Amino acid sequence: RLRLHDGKLIKDRRYHLRTYPNCFVAKELTDWLIDHKEAPDRETGIRLMQKLMDHYIIHHVCDEHLDYKDAKLLYRFRKDDGTFPLSKDVKVFMRGQSLYEKLVSVEESILKVREENSVKYQRTFLGSEMIDWLIQEGEVENRQEAVELGRALLEHGIIQHVSNWHHFFDSDILYQFWINFRRRRRLTELLNENSSRALSESPDSPFCLRKLNPDPGNTSFLSVQTNKEIKVVSAVRRSSITSLSGNSNAYFSAPPTLVFPPVAECNPKSVLKRPVTNEELLSPGAPYVKKTLTIVGDAVGWGFVVRGGRPCHIQAVDPGGPAAAAGMKVCQFVFSVNGVYVLHLDYQTISSLIMTGPRTLVMEVMEAIE
Repeated sequence: RLRLHDGKLIKDRRYHLRTYPNCFVAKELTDWLIDHKEAPDRETGIRLMQKLMDHYIIHHVCDEHLDYKDAKLLYRFRKDDGTFPLSKDVKVFMRGQSLYEKLVSVEESILKVREENSVKYQRTFLGSEMIDWLIQEGEVENRQEAVELGRALLEHGIIQHVSNWHHFFDSDILYQFWINFRRRRRLTELLNENSSRALSESPDSPFCLRKLNPDPGNTSFLSVQTNKEIKVVSAVRRSSITSLSGNSNAYFSAPPTLVFPPVAECNPKSVLKRPVTNEELLSPGAPYVKKTLTIVGDAVGWGFVVRGGRPCHIQAVDPGGPAAAAGMKVCQFVFSVNGVYVLHLDYQTISSLIMTGPRTLVMEVMEAIE
């Protein structure tokens, strides 16, 4: 997706007097896959893109086609229009990837090659060492929270005890990242992901997350077996939870059974009961109160959707996300973003301000007085 953005294959396109943001033409993408040796022929390219559709990663811009057609039809990545389902399991996967990227990017990283029982292991760290680092980097508030994060990463197959004997503890036990997020991959790996042999030979595949389910009363992992698979495609960038399409169902978690939410409407209805102008918001005695919200983004963003323009409003809020915790609600109007007055801007511009700004987001919003 990021390569397609850089290559300008993903861009705003007009069709029948309407503009569709951040989309690509299927036929052009198939050509690109062959030119960049991601697919040997058109048939394989079509199969690859169908895999992405089946995994809820891309879709037709108006959801009129459930199959990927090698034609002049417009498709879009769900990450670009806010309809990518962020279940709890996927959030853990993305948090693990974010931590891995941060660890391998710093000098004197705690990730090292270490030896235990005459066996060398890659990407290893001590449990207590990881907890110290998480607190030092502000990733968690305390040691208990760090242990809970470590256990979630282990149960989702992202890290493991080097001998697979222990759960995650605040101790000098040796662990390693089971997934190498930086391994060079090809899309064609998607076509082999259901093969048990392929998975055993490539435990760090980004397309399959093997979630473990240990017995709560037993810390031994000698007999743990895979019982669940979560299919995701990884992305390195931290993503904003502002949607370029303003979809109202964008960032609410999928059920634990991984049943995806219903297909999003092409033109989701605004949550506002009626249009509101800037003049009405700013007029003396108007029934609105201004509030300042400080939102600390997590590994996947901030947890809300902005829509509209002049003024923009909050279309949706993830009830379990950082924005909800800070007091954000639907129907609030965005007054400023990190000190920049934005009542006169559209949602694309505000989205850009948020995405390019710091992780800690300071927003002023105007809320109707009930």
